[in-house]
Amino acid sequence: MRFVDVKTDIAFKKIFGDENHKEILIGFLNAVLDLSGDRRIKEITLKNPWQAPDLAFLKETILDIKAVDHRNITFVIEMQVKDQPFFDKRALYYTAKAYTGQIKRGRNYPLLNQVIFIGILNFNSFDGDNYLTQHLILNKETLKQDLRDFEFNFIELLKFNKEESELKSIIEKWIYFIKNADNLEMIPKSAEEIPELKEAYKQAEMNAWSQKELDVYEYCQMRDAEDRYGLELEHDKGKTEGKIEGKIERNFEVARNLKIAGVAIDIIMQATGLTREEVEEACKNEPCHSSKQLN
Repeated sequence: MRFVDVKTDIAFKKIFGDENHKEILIGFLNAVLDLSGDRRIKEITLKNPWQAPDLAFLKETILDIKAVDHRNITFVIEMQVKDQPFFDKRALYYTAKAYTGQIKRGRNYPLLNQVIFIGILNFNSFDGDNYLTQHLILNKETLKQDLRDFEFNFIELLKFNKEESELKSIIEKWIYFIKNADNLEMIPKSAEEIPELKEAYKQAEMNAWSQKELDVYEYCQMRDAEDRYGLELEHDKGKTEGKIEGKIERNFEVARNLKIAGVAIDIIMQATGLTREEVEEACKNEPCHSSKQLN
């Protein structure tokens, strides 16, 4: 038995955004938000249900999940593998856009309902060791949540390092699924008692995917690998260029000091590896000692 990598955007969207298996998303949301009793989500409407995108238009495909529950609360769920600059602002933007998109005219403000953003991150973004954090708008003095319509929840996968035998809570078992499914060969016993999670594992089985979906999945895997390789090359290149720039700057500094000391340009060139023009450029604003004649 082989499972897909749930952290891949395509896999995450297919598993949690399938119109025919909405119980998976409902179970996940109830676990992440720790909802119980009357607060539990009973029904949900997917605003952008899963459809396998055509490879030719994959770059333009938006792969987050949007849903509205029976109380008209909107959920925006996103899987983010690569650490991107300003991801926090992106989360704010998506949440604000989902919020303002509920109405078309300002006079309908009372119709605005809560929007909850859930980001699953395959990188560290916040201080502290907690893998699950909740971010609210609070009154600085009273710490009351007077402005309740925005809520942000983040799961940082790199901070979650529990083995299956250590899993206790339902949310831990969901996060274990997201982080480790592609390394497993069978559905863990810890998932057997949670119907929605067990179904999520079944939907993550490669045998449950159509050939088109597998083609898209494999394409995304290759693209992500190329992106990671490109970032590594860029990082290595940056380190190399930094060393070269540092060496050049040191050579210019040496040239300036030698010229101030009255050393001949030919000797400076030999000592630094700079050309005559580079030595003159490096030293053009430095005073020349009259005690020695420069060549």
